[in-house]
Amino acid sequence: MAGGSTQWRGRSVISKVVSLLDAFGPEAPELSLGELARITGLPVSTTYRLASELVDWGGLERAPGGSGYCIGIRLWELGALAPRTAELREVALPYMQDLGAATRENVHLAVRDGHEALYVDTIAGRAAVPTRSRRGGRLPLHATGVGKVLLAHAPDALLQELLDTGLQRFTPHTIIEPARLRRTLAEARRTGVACAREEMSLGSRSVASPVTGPGGEVVAALGLVVRTGKGDVRRLGPAVRTAALSISRSLGFRAR
Repeated sequence: MAGGSTQWRGRSVISKVVSLLDAFGPEAPELSLGELARITGLPVSTTYRLASELVDWGGLERAPGGSGYCIGIRLWELGALAPRTAELREVALPYMQDLGAATRENVHLAVRDGHEALYVDTIAGRAAVPTRSRRGGRLPLHATGVGKVLLAHAPDALLQELLDTGLQRFTPHTIIEPARLRRTLAEARRTGVACAREEMSLGSRSVASPVTGPGGEVVAALGLVVRTGKGDVRRLGPAVRTAALSISRSLGFRAR
């Protein structure tokens, strides 16, 4: 409720600030003071005070027109320093650019964060199919090419957790049947390539391959998204696989 609730009694200031930042997302890039208070459950006065301090620091910015707030560039600066993705993005970018130039399609680089694929970098191809992914965005593991790669190389317990929770069907083509999904993931491990055919959105298909770190662990997935009917994603698999292997070698991986 906009006036605040008792849920925040005794909670730290940091947890309140985090709740404000967590209120923003792809569907809510701009929020008014009232919306922030309603989403977080904080009193309006507390919301205003913390939001004002975040604006002074650069974590939030006043939205155009001054009617609300949006994420500030200071958070982007800090996020770019995250060691898990900073080196990965720097190493992968030239290969992503080459793959994008050769195919003129969308190129994605994603890592697994919990139960989702987190897109750490994207390159949009000229006249390529629109996608639901964006840098810093998240999509489910079971319905995307990069997600399937990451899920295929994740601990077995993660797949079971997702199955127990229930997989969402985004299109009639989304694979949610446990036995069929397990076969798909096994095939991805065997071939080094995973495909998603109109499983996240109609009209697009994707093919992806794992990026391996120095210790042999899969640290990311490189993917290509194409318009349905424009080309067979299986024929693009070798190009994606080659680019992913090149990134892996640059990260220090040496195949035995």
